[in-house]
Amino acid sequence: MREIEVLHAGKYLGLYQRDNWEFALRPNASVCATILPITDTEEIVLIEQFRVPMQAHVIEVPAGLVGDEPEFEGETIADCAGRELLEETGYKADKITELIATPTSAGMTPEITHMFAATGLSKIHDGGGVDGEDISVHVIPLSELDRFLATKQADGLLIDFKIHASIYKAKELGLI
Repeated sequence: MREIEVLHAGKYLGLYQRDNWEFALRPNASVCATILPITDTEEIVLIEQFRVPMQAHVIEVPAGLVGDEPEFEGETIADCAGRELLEETGYKADKITELIATPTSAGMTPEITHMFAATGLSKIHDGGGVDGEDISVHVIPLSELDRFLATKQADGLLIDFKIHASIYKAKELGLI
């Protein structure tokens, strides 16, 4: 295996080449943590935020990068998921269960996404994220989720596939 050649290194993303393949890497993290919040009454907590690369609002599960900030160096992947849950939604989880670890986009980046579920939720604050993230929080009964997502998509929002993957795995593990 050849060494990696740096084609361009930016603040948040770099473009690299190994052999004849170009790919992207984050200079400050190679692991992403997502978390599917499930309330005791089988509601799903999702977030909505504007994503610059997509030039659209996206409905997503809360997520963040592991070790991307100096103050969180050494943080476990599960701790990152719990921290992002609290920052973005205002909920704290009694239990965090790993669902699956999978390539984020195997043809584009070696990044791995670790998906978790959060249960035993307590509302601590309103959420909204940090550093001007401008995140909206949606709490949706599981029985109404498909209709909610279809309505948002019809309104021009994008729906992140990790919602569906997380729900599938949470059902498989008996969490919902």
